Amino acid sequence: MVGDTDDDRQARRLGSSGHRAVQHAEDVRIDAWGTSRERCLVEAALGMVECFADITAVRPTAVERFQLAECSDDDLLSALLDEVAHRLEACGQVPVDVEAETTDDGMDVRLAVVALSDVEAVGPVPSCLGWHELRIGPDPYGWSCAVTVEV
Repeated sequence: MVGDTDDDRQARRLGSSGHRAVQHAEDVRIDAWGTSRERCLVEAALGMVECFADITAVRPTAVERFQLAECSDDDLLSALLDEVAHRLEACGQVPVDVEAETTDDGMDVRLAVVALSDVEAVGPVPSCLGWHELRIGPDPYGWSCAVTVEV
């Protein structure tokens, strides 16, 4: 991915997955990568959560499952982030772990969640979300994606 540090590039060559976020005034730019499309999507969702919550010391209290319909990769990324935002806004749930698996009909997703009140805030909780400059696709090391989250 453009902008990878040498350490990031070396780790990706060895098959690691990850994400990073960069604050831009009212927006946050999330870059994520993984060895597969599913892992890249998971990393993007976790990157979005980590923009506003420290989830390192919490354990999930519930598991929520849902399915995303078959669609383009860009639409899958947008739909997954929308679902994370919906769980936060409508249910007060914060994902602390995410799993995704492609099926014949689309993608099955599992969110291990905790209550918003159980996490330490490290940034403003998104209240109105919009996605800009969204992209996802294969790259030389697996898959990468990027999205600007308007908060």
